[in-house]
Formats: sequence, C-alpha cells, structure tokens
Amino acid sequence: MCGRFVIAADAQGLQRAFDLATLPNVPHRYNLAPTQEAPVITNEAPREIQMFRWGLVPSWAKDISIGAKLINARCEGLEDKPSFRAAFRRRRCLVPVSGFYEWQAQAGGKQPMYIFLPQQPVFALAGLWEVWRGPDERMLHSFTILTTDANAFMAPIHNRMPVIVQPEDYALWLTPGEAPAGALHALFAPTDAPDMAAYPVSKRVNRPAEDDASLIIPLAG
Repeated sequence: MCGRFVIAADAQGLQRAFDLATLPNVPHRYNLAPTQEAPVITNEAPREIQMFRWGLVPSWAKDISIGAKLINARCEGLEDKPSFRAAFRRRRCLVPVSGFYEWQAQAGGKQPMYIFLPQQPVFALAGLWEVWRGPDERMLHSFTILTTDANAFMAPIHNRMPVIVQPEDYALWLTPGEAPAGALHALFAPTDAPDMAAYPVSKRVNRPAEDDASLIIPLAG
C-alpha cells in the first residue's frame, strides 16, 4: 500500500531526472495525502509535469467519491478490473516522489516509517490516470499508484509496496497508447532491497494537515 508520500526535489533535479522540457514548479510537500493534488508525468505528455488529484475516478463513475477508495491499484490482474483495465492499456503515468510513508505494526501501535532510495533524491512510482467529466461538464484528472508484493526489505514493515519504476524503464511505462502487456508486467517486480532505506518518524504524519520538513527527521533514539 502507499497512502502518503513526499515530493521535495528541486526544480533542476526534477528536470534532469525526467528529461522535462522546462523547469517545473512543484511545491515541496512532506505529507501528500489522498484526494490532494500531486505531480504526475503522463504518457500523453511525457516531458511535462501536471497536477492531478490522487484517487482514481473512472470515466464511468457517478461522482468523485469513488476516488478515495482507489488511491492504490494492485498490479495483479489489472486487465480484469473495471476500474483500472482501460487506464492500464492507455493511460499510464509516473508519480515523482522523494520518499513515501508506511505504517509498521509494533507493540506500542502503528509506527510511521519513512522509506526512500538513498542514491536517488527523486524517483518514480508507477501510476494510472483517468479523466472524469462531472455533471457541470468540469473535467477532473486523477491518478492511482500501483502496488506489488513487498520485497525482503519492506516485508517487516508492510506486505505491500508501491511499484518503483527504474529510470531505464521510464520510456516503456510512458509509451503512448498501448504497450506490450508482457513488457509492462515485467516492471512490477519489487525493486532490489539494497536500494532502499527507512527509519521511524513522528506520528504527526498521521494527520494530513501536518506538512513540513520536520516530518522526515528520524526519531531520536
């Protein structure tokens, strides 16, 4: 699962990491939560960052409330799930992050952990996006984050983890229109455990209203 993440990369770093056409203007967020606007890079505009609502709202949905239940999509069986199959075929995106949070069950309750890649100040999670037309004809762009089985590093923290796309695979995931399903499925394997790091952080992150750089400071002791 992935229920909160951090994006705190500088504009130049984002531009280099994703070969963007222009310097992006992405505010630093240290506790980005579902239903909020977040940066994505879509397969229809692979050299620019756009801001979409986190929580997929399929085109056939009656209202946007369904998005709160579709913040994640299990990568297993995407082609068979009405909420995700059309987006998997034609509307894929990268979600740039600096790290993400997961909650580890401990004796004293659930402890938030900050997980990141020490060698990559910004990296990408695999996402799907959709366009929904509201009753007032307003267009809403939204996305979901794909999850896979936890790797050896993540397993003691949670049994699921977001799908992390390696830089050499960005172009494949952002293929315009349909791409070979087999090649896409190959990207769902959990990232190598040695690439990851984690440490406990303040339980302030439990509250979406909290959003400052101190949230990713390791707990003392």
